[in-house]
Amino acid sequence: MSEPEPAETTAKMENPIASLGGKASAERLTPEERKERAQNAAEARWSRGIPRAIREGTIKLGDVVTPCSVLEDGTRLVWERPLTKALGGKRGGSHWKRRHAESPGANLPVFLSASNLSPYVSTELAEMLSAPIVHLTLEGRRANGIRAEAIPEICGVFARARAAGKLHRSQERIAIQAEVVANSLGKLGIIALIDEATGYQYLREATALAEILEAFIAKELRGWVRRFDPDFYKEIFRLKGWKYDGSTKRPRQLGNITNDLIYARLAPGVLDELKKVNPINEKGQRKHKHHQWLTDDIGHPALRAHLKAVVVLLKATDDWDVFYKMLGRSLPKQIGPTLYDEFD
Repeated sequence: MSEPEPAETTAKMENPIASLGGKASAERLTPEERKERAQNAAEARWSRGIPRAIREGTIKLGDVVTPCSVLEDGTRLVWERPLTKALGGKRGGSHWKRRHAESPGANLPVFLSASNLSPYVSTELAEMLSAPIVHLTLEGRRANGIRAEAIPEICGVFARARAAGKLHRSQERIAIQAEVVANSLGKLGIIALIDEATGYQYLREATALAEILEAFIAKELRGWVRRFDPDFYKEIFRLKGWKYDGSTKRPRQLGNITNDLIYARLAPGVLDELKKVNPINEKGQRKHKHHQWLTDDIGHPALRAHLKAVVVLLKATDDWDVFYKMLGRSLPKQIGPTLYDEFD
């Protein structure tokens, strides 16, 4: 009994017209076009499964400007070869091809490969550096990257070896450059530096804001239940010098005060989102209470806790301006990131 034909071969046999059409199409191509088609097909196969950069930029490490990337999963990278140059390495392209071809993922970068440095390289750092992250740049080219978190650790290796008097004379220059790199990071830190350089901070903040609003704002309107302690209104009336009689008819400006003291300080973006889902109608009023749009699991507990803290501050003074200053220090307004259209 003969072996069954592979599915792909069978399909071609059952559809000879399509096969002939493909051949005819290929024959009409110029040699340059055929070469380009073959290259595109090879590139598609080669890049399958390789992580891609979604943001790129440049940062200055010491005296060298080096590219950096943020991958789809949020991994921040500094490109390996420019980093080596920043740390004083001068190996050529043939060295890099040979190193990764002979022992892919097995060697430390050239600037840390000396045996006298090994006692100062932690296991975690060795694991991060032994396998550079191959990724596709925004232009579709392949690049090797080193995790951003490794940069301060790399600088620390040279600092520790230098303090112990274990550096070779030839490594002194690299150690000095590593110190310059460490100083260039400043207080921002390498992650913040890359996020600023690539613009990823806006994408990151937009995602964070979306998650906050998802947690605080409900998809459906909740039934009306009293959420505000009467003391909240009593104390505001007291500090403002208004007469409080317990009725639901209150000064119009009380709505703005409540937004300021409560909803603007719950979490970033919450007040703006509440205004969006609960807009003012043609009569200049809101159809529902803002708190009816808060979620039961996160929004309402946060509201209760915040209200208690505000009431404590209201009761602690007889002066509105003093109260407001204390509120600003202890419960500041939550200024959230903006969802920029260009980063949607």
